[in-house]
Amino acid sequence: MPEPFGLLAELTYRCPLACSYCSNPLELAAYDDELTTAQWQRVFTEAAELGVLQCHLSGGEPLLRRDLVDLVRTAAGLGMYTNLVTSAIGLSRSRAEGLRDAGLDHVQVSVQADEPATADRIAGIPAFERKLRAAAVVKELGWPLTVNVVLHRQNVDRVAEIIALVEDLDADRVELANTQYYGWAWRNRAALLPSREQLAGAEEVVRAARARLAGRMEIVHVLPDYYAEYPKPCMGGWAARQLTVAPNGDALPCPAAQTLPLPRASVRDQSLRAIWEDSPLFTAYRGTGWMRDPCRSCDRRETDFGGCRCQAFQLTGDAARTDPVCHLSPDHALVTDAVEAANAPAGRDEVLVPRPHRG
Repeated sequence: MPEPFGLLAELTYRCPLACSYCSNPLELAAYDDELTTAQWQRVFTEAAELGVLQCHLSGGEPLLRRDLVDLVRTAAGLGMYTNLVTSAIGLSRSRAEGLRDAGLDHVQVSVQADEPATADRIAGIPAFERKLRAAAVVKELGWPLTVNVVLHRQNVDRVAEIIALVEDLDADRVELANTQYYGWAWRNRAALLPSREQLAGAEEVVRAARARLAGRMEIVHVLPDYYAEYPKPCMGGWAARQLTVAPNGDALPCPAAQTLPLPRASVRDQSLRAIWEDSPLFTAYRGTGWMRDPCRSCDRRETDFGGCRCQAFQLTGDAARTDPVCHLSPDHALVTDAVEAANAPAGRDEVLVPRPHRG
């Protein structure tokens, strides 16, 4: 039985932004009954006992939790490395100082683009300048700073300018991660999926930037699954290294797993250890015994574990099928058809549907 390395604590799905690529669930009302401070503190204690070393505090926007400082103090006191994943809206200097004093180790700030008009249009509110001010506070207080930029058709042509902005922010790391198509991103896939030409241009820019900035800033570039020959090993394997706890207490092997037709597991009803070791949700696709061909007989079965179960379900309606991203999948045409549509001139004028605000 593997021990989990990381816990993604999605403290709330409330968020001041309205990003059209948000991967949080579409039906957010089901998550309004959030775990209390004491319940989250118990989850953190059980996570540490289970072997978790990293606690990522996310959402939605975790800064909307008034008890965030107390939660950071608890996680840090248990010896876990704490990372705040935030839009930075609401990260005032006084709030940041409280988080630092509570033991927060790292801050990751999301940025939607490199200039105000585009960034604010994608975010759904005037947020760009506030994000830059908050990033400056992060550096002034001595934290390592990661900037996360979700890439898609609306901003991928500006990768060079985005990297220049991140340099100006003196970030230690930038994640240029292409959109994963769940939640609102799935609904907006036709308007978000980039073309081959766009991806080739971005790759060239990233390659040059990595050479220029080696030793100064780490650049992580995650290509779109849809353009890959083989799928990524989702989360390092199903329920192998990481777990997620949603705002309402649902425990998940990955952030999108609430979409699967499997029995739910909740920290309100069971301990984290019992869920990790024995729940049907966590054991359903652990390892390789569940696989069918072509995965079962593939020599990559312990490399990519058949790809993403949530993506397989999203595209085929069957979570046990080979991820259609894989070129060996019998359902691969579902992906190639979407890619061809993204590369057709008539398919490049789709309109984004924004995620509703839930502040």
